[in-house]
Amino acid sequence: MENSRFFPDGSAMDPWFSEIPKVTLDALGRPYRFDAWGIPEDGSLQTAAIQALIDRAAAEGGGVIVVTAGTFLSGALRFRQGVHLYLCAGATLMGSDDIRDFPLCQTRIEGQNCLYFPALINAEGLDGFTIAGEGVIDGNGLRYWQDFWLRRAWNPQCTNKDTQRPRLVYIARCKNVLVTGVTLQNAPFWTNHLYKCRRVKYVGCRILSPHEPIGAPSSDAIDIDACTDVLVKGCTMAVNDDAVALKGGKGAWADEQPENGANENIVIEDCVYGFCHGCLTFGSENIHTRNVVFRNIEVGTGYNLLWMKLRPDTPQRYEHVLVENIRGKAANFININPWSQFYDRQGREDMPLSACEHVTVRNCRFECDTFFNVRADEAHYHLKDFVLEGLDIVAANAELRQEAVENLRTERIRVTPKQTIDFPDSVTTLTDDNTVIS
Repeated sequence: MENSRFFPDGSAMDPWFSEIPKVTLDALGRPYRFDAWGIPEDGSLQTAAIQALIDRAAAEGGGVIVVTAGTFLSGALRFRQGVHLYLCAGATLMGSDDIRDFPLCQTRIEGQNCLYFPALINAEGLDGFTIAGEGVIDGNGLRYWQDFWLRRAWNPQCTNKDTQRPRLVYIARCKNVLVTGVTLQNAPFWTNHLYKCRRVKYVGCRILSPHEPIGAPSSDAIDIDACTDVLVKGCTMAVNDDAVALKGGKGAWADEQPENGANENIVIEDCVYGFCHGCLTFGSENIHTRNVVFRNIEVGTGYNLLWMKLRPDTPQRYEHVLVENIRGKAANFININPWSQFYDRQGREDMPLSACEHVTVRNCRFECDTFFNVRADEAHYHLKDFVLEGLDIVAANAELRQEAVENLRTERIRVTPKQTIDFPDSVTTLTDDNTVIS
């Protein structure tokens, strides 16, 4: 059998990962069309009318909410069992830029379960939920971004949550989820957040938020938070933070809290990246991730290809990771360093030693500022059993720190030094608050 059919730990990959469904509107059930139900595209807020249509579809046995051509404004929406979302060509579901249209609720954010704001699209506890079509879900984020940067200028220590921003899509405790074909853009905060889900596919989506002239802060494309069996395939991602970020919990006691959990069996393949901070990022809200495949990727520009954040105040374990067949350029090819943003040990004295183990990076052609931006910190974490093979790297800093990793094996590595840095957004280091140091 081909190696592509196995996870990095040697276990067989479920055939589910190879099954790419073709979704038609007719296959999603009885249609509930905006135009047929009189929902206007006149710029007025339509949250109540759209939610009533979702509730009606659920009460009548399920179906699909069809956003017809036009732009429709809404606050937080909650989908019900058996009700899907379809966006026609020319359709835009636009989020309100007034946080009052997202009433506070118990939710999951930044590695904690707490009182915060819902997303524009919310799906919780559903079995079989689809978002499909050729249309757009737009977070209308400009006002939120401006507020964030104004607050950050006033108080550099303000957190993401201080500026009160909704996410674009939040899917929690669901299974058998498919998001396909749609464009998800201009998120006020994270674009897609998956929490404790199983069997989720993002296929052929465009996930976009700007990094200039006004950057969309923390507009992660897809945050995978304590999930099992996730496929991201054939997507285009360009955001002003991490593209795919693996999460699962944060804090000194995160490993003992039942609301947290591990990510397992994650495949990201055949994707194209524009600007982002991290193409594949582990952490910083991540207690355990196992069996990640990241392959057949094109990277335009950004800060990091593979980024593993290790918090001294959180027990973390990243293991069995395969990165292969990557082409492109970014500031750092591999970045593994301590991450101490908003550090708080919470009085824990027996903090387990964190670890990154069994990481393979192979068959890549890449241009970067720094090839191996990896720092040992044996007081907090241990790096072990890395394989680098079949790499053709052009780098300003071509150093390979063998001493940083126990059992670092290299085969067929060519690293060509270069004298000048020519990235449009050239950086070598980020501070804990994501400030760029040139």
